[in-house]
Amino acid sequence: MPGDQIQKFGGSWTEQKLEILREYLETYMKVMKKQPFHLVYIDAFAGTGYREQKQSVEEMGLFPDLASDESQSFLDGSVRIALRISRPFHEYVFIEASQIRYDELVRLRMETPQLVDRILVVKEDCNDYLEAYCRGTRWKGQRAVVFLDPFGMQVNWSTIRTMAATRSIDTWILFPLGVAVNRLLKKDGQIPDMWRRRLDQIFGTEDWFSEFYKEEDAETLFGKETRIRKSGTFESIARYYNQRLRDHAGFAGVADNPRLFCNSKGNPLFLFCFAAGNPKGAPIAMRIAQHILSKV
Repeated sequence: MPGDQIQKFGGSWTEQKLEILREYLETYMKVMKKQPFHLVYIDAFAGTGYREQKQSVEEMGLFPDLASDESQSFLDGSVRIALRISRPFHEYVFIEASQIRYDELVRLRMETPQLVDRILVVKEDCNDYLEAYCRGTRWKGQRAVVFLDPFGMQVNWSTIRTMAATRSIDTWILFPLGVAVNRLLKKDGQIPDMWRRRLDQIFGTEDWFSEFYKEEDAETLFGKETRIRKSGTFESIARYYNQRLRDHAGFAGVADNPRLFCNSKGNPLFLFCFAAGNPKGAPIAMRIAQHILSKV
């Protein structure tokens, strides 16, 4: 996408992701402190409140080798970071489909007495809950920040569009660029139907195939044949997804410098994207997010 810059930095991608989120939440709450809105933080894959680097990748069942040499230190996850910012949200919604992690979040809620009345823990599929929540909320007096961190391909494009349609939600999306999407894009273009449907759901279109594959003529023993060749690279896939967010999801603005997260070997893992929901607030939200993405 012309003008877009895919940001790539060294160091732990897990730490970078969480620091970007923390700094945005801190700044967001300072900017909004005099606004008359009910402010909500929604974590759609809340987990346990702790994030451990190796396990978080291995749990996907896709690229366990990518994290084999990463540090094993435990880090505060997005839940605890959101709960510890200096100016708390009026409400927190933590969504987790796993029963074990849901139970841990319930315990975490009770361990945070100063905010216990503000925390809602939900055991449900994130797509189902977010779509119902967005359609059932009166957004005139409410704003939200949503953090989508699935470590896989669970987030549907329809959910993204539903959130954008509220015109009230700022969204951070961890797009599974290298750990899932690129893995499904086979070099010969022979993609199983089940994989195609999942790619259709995450991109919100079937046009991805013509973007990432080209026909080429090849000389064989039997004459000239037309073959399908994968032309999509990590960078072109990243640009395509961010462009889809900007031009087709319905957000008021999308950061043009999403962060590319790699593991210690330099293998691309995820693309961290930001989208602003409210047209009036989008300019400042974009400035804040793009500044953080460029420096953290």
